[in-house]
Amino acid sequence: MAHAAGAPAAAPALEIRDLQAWYGESHILHGVGFAVPRGQVVTLLGRNGAGRTTTLRAVLGLVGARRGSIRVHGTETIALPPHRIAHLGIGYCPEERGIFASLSTEENLRLPPRLARGRGPAMGEAELYAMFPNLAERRASPGMRLSGGEQQMLAVARILRTGADVLLLDEISEGLAPVIVQALARTIIALKRQGFTILMVEQNFRFAAPLADHFHVMEHGRIVASFPASELAARQGLLDELLSV
Repeated sequence: MAHAAGAPAAAPALEIRDLQAWYGESHILHGVGFAVPRGQVVTLLGRNGAGRTTTLRAVLGLVGARRGSIRVHGTETIALPPHRIAHLGIGYCPEERGIFASLSTEENLRLPPRLARGRGPAMGEAELYAMFPNLAERRASPGMRLSGGEQQMLAVARILRTGADVLLLDEISEGLAPVIVQALARTIIALKRQGFTILMVEQNFRFAAPLADHFHVMEHGRIVASFPASELAARQGLLDELLSV
C-alpha cells in the first residue's frame, strides 16, 4: 500500500544496527545491520560459520555478549533478557528444532504459552492441524517417533501457537525430503500472506528464492552483499562464488 505524501513509512518489524556479538573471547559478528519490513520474508545466506545463526540468537538475547541496536516493533531490546524479547512477539525455530521427544505431538503443541504482547493470531490446534495435515495424523505419536520433516513442522507449529508475528527460522529445509521442503515452502508463503514477518537463515538459496523479498549474504560475521529478490538472477554468479564450499 502506498503511503500518503509526507506520511512516515511504517517502522520495520525488526531493525538491527551495528550488531556486534561474542562467544567468550571470540568476536563473531562485526557490525551487522539490516531491517525486516513488516509482512516480508528476509533471508540470510552464507556458508556454515558465517554468523547467520548467531545473528538469530543475538536477536533473541541468547548470545552472551552483544552490542549495537536491535529493535523489535520499535522497542530497543539490546539490554533485555530473552523472555522479555520473546514477549514482544518473536518466535524462534532453531536448527535442532527443540521439540520434547517424549511428549506427543498434541502435548508439544499445547505447551507454548500465549505471548503477553504477541501480535499474531495465536493459532489454535484445529488451524495448525489444517496447515500441517501430517501432524493431525500423528497427534498421539511421541516426538521421537516423528520423521525429520514432521519434527520440523511441529517446531514451526509450536511458535505459531504463541501469537508471535516475527518468526526466526533457522535452516528449516536442511536434510529434508523434497516433498517436505515443498510443503514447508507453501507454509511460508501462506504465513506471509497472513501478514507474518519472517527472517530465515538458509544455505540453500534455491529453496529461499521463491519465498524471500530480500537477501543478505554473510561472510565472516559481516553482511557482504544485499539485494532484493528481483535481482536474484543477476546475482547468481556472486552467490555461486560466495556460497560454494
